[in-house]
Amino acid sequence: MINKIIDIVHECGEIMLSATDIQRKIHQKEGKGNFVTDYDSRIQAALKEKLLALLPEAVFYGEEDDADKADISKGYAFIVDPIDGTANFSRGLGCSCISVALAKDGYPVKGVIYNPYRQETFYAEKGKGAYLNGEPIHVSDKTLEEGMVFFGTAPYNEELAKKSIDMAYRYFQRTQDIRRSGSAAIDLCTIACGRAELYFELILSPWDYAAGALIVEEAGGIVSGPEGQPLTFDRKQAVVARGARAELL
Repeated sequence: MINKIIDIVHECGEIMLSATDIQRKIHQKEGKGNFVTDYDSRIQAALKEKLLALLPEAVFYGEEDDADKADISKGYAFIVDPIDGTANFSRGLGCSCISVALAKDGYPVKGVIYNPYRQETFYAEKGKGAYLNGEPIHVSDKTLEEGMVFFGTAPYNEELAKKSIDMAYRYFQRTQDIRRSGSAAIDLCTIACGRAELYFELILSPWDYAAGALIVEEAGGIVSGPEGQPLTFDRKQAVVARGARAELL
């Protein structure tokens, strides 16, 4: 199953790589800087068709659908972001990915994140470890003081955006440096393979973090809310991912 999901995601990655004239195919969504492109919709339609053909009994829970009506609490569900980092994609920054999680009874059991620009495929299955292009990965063993922090700015929520910047400065004072990539799923993979020590964002949707959370946990990391509370995958929430020695502020 995981290999079949990877194949489907790779096929859809070719749509991203072949995209042209993106700026003319952007549509504004609700919230500052919140966009969707024709390619988001096209990739999601392809993922929905191919993934449900693979597992017809599953629910499809995708960013560009009316996802609020999807019930993922029982049985199987695909939790999908067709392009995570749409703003990056629209500007040709090469930092965007496709994220697919397969959940069972509300919790991810398989996850695939593919950045076609770097030809990097991160994936994990519950209890079987995490991998990058077939090689096992593990979170960093550095402390926060030795490490680097990635963060998101919650750009669609003015109050949380300010709080995020304030938090980032506090982490900046405790760490080697901070970074913002513009893709939550890629940032979670960055933690999973030990390229950075901690990532936080104060509001994310399940399709942003479902696959990445599983990959981080299977790589030996910790994923939680800002106070250490466990995540759920049926609503928006704050997310922190970190290596085992990178403590929360």
